Amino acid sequence: MINASESVTLSTQNLCRNFGHHAAVHNVNLRLRRGEVLGLLGPNGAGKSTTMRMLTGNLAPSSGSIEICGVDLLDKSLEAKAHLGFLPDVPPLYFDMTVDEYLLLVARLHRVDKQAMQTVLKDVKQRCGLGHQSKHLIGVLSKGFQQRVGIAQAIIHNPDVIILDEPTVGLDPNQIREIRQLIRELGATSSVILSTHILPEVENVCDRVQIMHKGTVVFDQTMIELRQQDRNLGNIFTQLTQS
Repeated sequence: MINASESVTLSTQNLCRNFGHHAAVHNVNLRLRRGEVLGLLGPNGAGKSTTMRMLTGNLAPSSGSIEICGVDLLDKSLEAKAHLGFLPDVPPLYFDMTVDEYLLLVARLHRVDKQAMQTVLKDVKQRCGLGHQSKHLIGVLSKGFQQRVGIAQAIIHNPDVIILDEPTVGLDPNQIREIRQLIRELGATSSVILSTHILPEVENVCDRVQIMHKGTVVFDQTMIELRQQDRNLGNIFTQLTQS
């Protein structure tokens, strides 16, 4: 349950991105609080990926502002990004490295304290269910375990904001259930943005849902409010994104 006293970890004001004369994202306003899992829904071309690229500092907005834990992402990029963890739709993995080698590399890139390095690696592998995969090459792991490694690299530096783009695509039902449980656990201490096409995923994991359509946010409500109003998320999505 999110209350007003909890700190805002990510906020945007009138976020826009144009490609030529096409407005891919228009006036997106977002406030994410610590301990909140936000589901970002939308049909293909709605502007979700463009929004996430801007939130992670991989794409400059045409106008608007982004703050991560009170730090302006445009003015102090490195400082703001230190609070971020990101899993893109294609995990940034090196298939010819072992799990330990890769996670050690990522930890160094995130400037994890050297004295705490082994403790951090052990903890992130335990959280992501990778304890028995340490010496395995990433390239020989199943899709599910590769996805776990992708999540591990996103959270190894204990970020305040975690952004996950389609984290369960291509997984079997057991793997999907395990990844969803992990996302819920992450949401206990961090803020999480989950971009997905899977409506049940949002219903099972998220505290709040936003729907994007044609570059704008057309719906923003908590899951508790939806249940209290006995509204069906699937019907809402269809009604708002048909045109």
